[in-house]
Amino acid sequence: MEKREDVRILAIESSCDETAASVVQNGRQVLSNIISSQIDLHTLYGGVVPEIASRKHIEKMNQVIEEALKEAGVTLEDITAIAVTYGPGLVGALLVGVSAAKAIAFATGKPLVGVHHIEGHISANYIENKQLEPPFACLVVSGGHTHLVMVKDYGEYEIIGCTRDDAAGEAFDKVARAIGLGYPGGPKIDRLSRDGNPDAVKFPRAKVDGSDYDFSFSGLKSAVLNYLNSCEMKGIPVNNADVAASFQKAVIDVLVEHSLHAVKEYGFEKFAIAGGVASNSSLRAAFETACKNQKIAFFHPSPIFCTDNAAMIGVAGYYEYIKGTRSGYDLNAIPNLRLGER
Repeated sequence: MEKREDVRILAIESSCDETAASVVQNGRQVLSNIISSQIDLHTLYGGVVPEIASRKHIEKMNQVIEEALKEAGVTLEDITAIAVTYGPGLVGALLVGVSAAKAIAFATGKPLVGVHHIEGHISANYIENKQLEPPFACLVVSGGHTHLVMVKDYGEYEIIGCTRDDAAGEAFDKVARAIGLGYPGGPKIDRLSRDGNPDAVKFPRAKVDGSDYDFSFSGLKSAVLNYLNSCEMKGIPVNNADVAASFQKAVIDVLVEHSLHAVKEYGFEKFAIAGGVASNSSLRAAFETACKNQKIAFFHPSPIFCTDNAAMIGVAGYYEYIKGTRSGYDLNAIPNLRLGER
């Protein structure tokens, strides 16, 4: 039997404040995963500054691509196709990655594959969970997204729930800022919560009328701010660890409840989480327990593959490539690209 030739994808990710490049072989084997983070720079401003992010991507892009190829032990000649995130994200940041990918594809004659950022996050689950295959349900939770997705097949998705206002990660950042933790909020609240009582403050669990699977975190964020203001006006001391733990539990309770309700209603036997907030230790533990109790197989990426990275884009790019997806040199950045659109 003739040996199938290896498919190697050079992947580029620059949707927000990480400049990343990776080489992925046959969809599941990560040969390199280089990430240049700007987090220290944006911490000075309390959040990501789009113009600064774009400029840093320009400075770092060639460097991370060269490093990814070197670490993988390959040259551009060994690459089968170039995959790149083209949306959603910050338009200026996306354009840097898209421009680099198009230039490489044009110079080498290699196929170009545009990848949806959320598809990348979902596909991160394939890297370490070799047995995971569609169909399954996936919760994507990050600073900009809270999506409950039916993964029908590779590259085939249906969004069954999403946030109506703030994304979960956005709420984490805003509450962290309010209690003086600063940016980025998610990891800091996660750490502080370990010293707090999650039942100390009763914060609301929002439900969206007419949709069992949609989320809303704006009211919860406001409830935390109102609690802090009320304590300040009344001269009541605030235990920040208790506030962080109580807020975090309110978010996690809603995420778990809605997700497992969907899994049960749609008859899935497999469930996965993805995105930056998926690295939250309490969220992972809550899903571990809930899925075990309901005999549902639970999957999640390691923290390094939860935050923005190019390996996940390489995995998604592989499955798009073998499906026949090709992008032209007119590929453009689409900041509000919806999952399932091309």
